[in-house]
Amino acid sequence: MKFICNGTILSDAALTVSKACAVKTITPILECIKIKAENDGITLVAYDGEISIEKKVKAEILEEGEICVNGKTFADFVNKIADFEVVIYSNEKGITIKYGDCETYMQLLSADEFPKMGERVWEDKPYFEVKERDLKSLIAKVVFCCATDESRPILKGCLLEAKAGVLTATALDGFRMASSYCDTVSGSGDMKIVCPARTLNEISRMLNGEGSLKIYADKNVLSVGVEDTVITSRLYMGEFVRKENIYPIAFTTKTVVKRAELIESIERASVLIRGDKNNLISLEIKFGKIVINANSEMGKVEETVTADLDGKELKIAMNGKYILDALKALDEESVLLSFNNPVSPFTLENVENNKNQYLILPVRMGNAS
Repeated sequence: MKFICNGTILSDAALTVSKACAVKTITPILECIKIKAENDGITLVAYDGEISIEKKVKAEILEEGEICVNGKTFADFVNKIADFEVVIYSNEKGITIKYGDCETYMQLLSADEFPKMGERVWEDKPYFEVKERDLKSLIAKVVFCCATDESRPILKGCLLEAKAGVLTATALDGFRMASSYCDTVSGSGDMKIVCPARTLNEISRMLNGEGSLKIYADKNVLSVGVEDTVITSRLYMGEFVRKENIYPIAFTTKTVVKRAELIESIERASVLIRGDKNNLISLEIKFGKIVINANSEMGKVEETVTADLDGKELKIAMNGKYILDALKALDEESVLLSFNNPVSPFTLENVENNKNQYLILPVRMGNAS
């Protein structure tokens, strides 16, 4: 294999696909980027057992072939020589990278060892199409609520449901839940999949807000392409929690508050509880106001923000990070908080646009009433 490529283009491609290189694995080939030179360009691909990222770029091909090289090392190195025109060629032992008057040698692995995701024709598979800006916003609204531990692997993913022209996303980690929806452009029919949060984050990074894209799913695999980059990912299998079984059907207390004021108050309160295990703050919902309290060994804070109350007064405690994440994901000037009692889940949403809803489990307080 031998090719000549612009250093900036090569560096961008290597950094993009290296995000799918495995880290600390007993299978060295999964730490690699496979580089295939053919026709008028090169294809770089990495696959860690869950997600594959493939990118094609233009290059002058002097000799066709394919090799595997340690992905992180290769990406970091070519990033340092992005200003050069790069010549790369290989032999049985390794690859030589020439740039300017310099050259560097790297070991390689056989491309025959690189796992194949399987050659698929996606055009005839089930899909839904959505505007890029809508999908990027949808992902940002929910993905932070996906679980990060392995106790329930399916909760590390986000449930995507395409039905009747609407794409709904739901994520939860056992302590909080997020739900959001947007319109679809087209689709081949109803679809329900559980996509890893990591995959959604990588898809979001590819989106530039222009145009629309199709997301294909076949059995337990998803594929989406943006320009010259294709992400292929395994999907989580199993039964996802039904949000209809968790969201309360009615509330006894509703309060409307200025979102920015509540965020600022909770952020100040959170300074004193930083590092505490439960990150605990309490809200006293009263007529005309919400009182925010936080206590720790460092001290105590009590703040009041103006609010409109419809229903009963109550006091409730929760993880301060969870309510801050939800408030920052909402985008209207005023938000609606709805409660039933100090030990039942409560919800947050915009006052007018209810496309985004958040549910949080409270923390029991000894003096809750």
